[in-house]
Amino acid sequence: MKVVSTNIAEPKTILWRGKEVQTGIYKYPVDQPIVLDVEDVVGDHVIDRRYHGGVDKACYLYALDHYEYWKEKYPNLDWNYGMFGENLTVEGFDEHSIKIGAVYKLGKATVQVSRPRQPCYKLGVRFGNPGIIKEFIDSLYSGVYVRVLQPGSVKAGQEFLIEEENKNGITIAELNTLMFHYQEEEHRDLLEKALKDPLVSDSDKKYFRKKL
Repeated sequence: MKVVSTNIAEPKTILWRGKEVQTGIYKYPVDQPIVLDVEDVVGDHVIDRRYHGGVDKACYLYALDHYEYWKEKYPNLDWNYGMFGENLTVEGFDEHSIKIGAVYKLGKATVQVSRPRQPCYKLGVRFGNPGIIKEFIDSLYSGVYVRVLQPGSVKAGQEFLIEEENKNGITIAELNTLMFHYQEEEHRDLLEKALKDPLVSDSDKKYFRKKL
């Protein structure tokens, strides 16, 4: 897996239900490295820290490989890397194989896969269609947040290299399934596995316990 773009946001004011709201989802490629810190990316703009940034959501990654899927659905958009609000666009990234809790070397930083993306209304604003929220959830193409275990810089062209795999863990796609497509008979064992996994975030476990 390889980083193909580093992306940073400038705050933008949008209209939402008749009110002005600031957002940092409008990210665009930059031609210099970005620095991953413990709670966010240095120089990025995290507007609402109730839902963005923090230890479990320090940096957001999205797969280059999914861009063609979305371009077919939204061919009239002005496409650029960072369209999904990701700080890092990564080639070869697959939610069905990468596991929660796995540790990777990313440039000079060390990161741990923490949580899938749960889209909010701002993604709908970015794409000009609130319907993308359901499309995004149904696709399982969520991208992922990472914890930053060792802060450091990352630039385009650097590899996303596995250092420690959570061999008995669950994948990003499986965790997305538990969040949004849970069926008691089909997914009960997977849910219990997630609850026992010490590397699944406390916030996600709290949500899953409500399903029991």
